[in-house]
Amino acid sequence: MRIPYNPKNNPRVIIIQKLYGKIFNQEEKILFPKHRFKKFIKDIVEGSIERKEVIDDEIKKHLSKDLNLRNLDKVFQVIIQSAIFEMLYKQRIPRKVIIKEYLVASNFFLSESQTKYLNAILDKISKEIRTSNA
Repeated sequence: MRIPYNPKNNPRVIIIQKLYGKIFNQEEKILFPKHRFKKFIKDIVEGSIERKEVIDDEIKKHLSKDLNLRNLDKVFQVIIQSAIFEMLYKQRIPRKVIIKEYLVASNFFLSESQTKYLNAILDKISKEIRTSNA
């Protein structure tokens, strides 16, 4: 018997929710409930927060002509930042897997046109980050 897909169990959906919540509740401690990928989720959330400046610098360096992060929807910002964190610090995960997983998760939060835009941005920056850091 196959278990139906529940987006709330998707690790990247949880990562996006935790980081988005942190924007509006800076002082609140982030809780990580029991989950099959709890360590992975915690690593990405805490790493994205700790290395926010490095991530933002990468965005400015590679995408300054394409977008201004401050003008983007907060959820969109969180998705880009967490995906870039993974590209920078989770080298074992192929960039195409990272992009695909965030696109699947983004369908839970963004419109189809925003998801297509996200795909283009992640594809561009992933090629630049992964080749410059290789």
